[in-house]
Amino acid sequence: MAQPFQLRILVRGYELDTQGHLNQAVYLQYCEHARWESLRAAGISQDALIATRIGPAVLENTMRFHRELRGGDEVDVTCQWIWGDGKTFRVHQEIRRTDGVLVAELTSVAGLIDLDKRKLIPEPSEHFHKLAEHPEIMGF
Repeated sequence: MAQPFQLRILVRGYELDTQGHLNQAVYLQYCEHARWESLRAAGISQDALIATRIGPAVLENTMRFHRELRGGDEVDVTCQWIWGDGKTFRVHQEIRRTDGVLVAELTSVAGLIDLDKRKLIPEPSEHFHKLAEHPEIMGF
């Protein structure tokens, strides 16, 4: 299996909650940002994807929190695409401090939806693979 894509993010002050640590919803935003950056690194822009009239749809997110983050912390957010058969795929993501400590992990189930029919397409990996200039980033 290929190394997961990785993106470094700095925790900003306006993302903190009243207790001084990263708001729980922002962890999910970091993971979303890393997924889009992973697609971009593979050569798939949002515009190119949407131009095919196919778009991503997250069906399930499971987030596990292990440690808190505070303003000024830097984290590495990974994105590993896990392909199978059928209409869905999984994405596993980890958020780690730069010292390697696991802060949170997210497992998502997603698919690609036909934007006209509003239905999941079969074999989303094939659609992504056709669009990718660097398919190895997505585990192909």
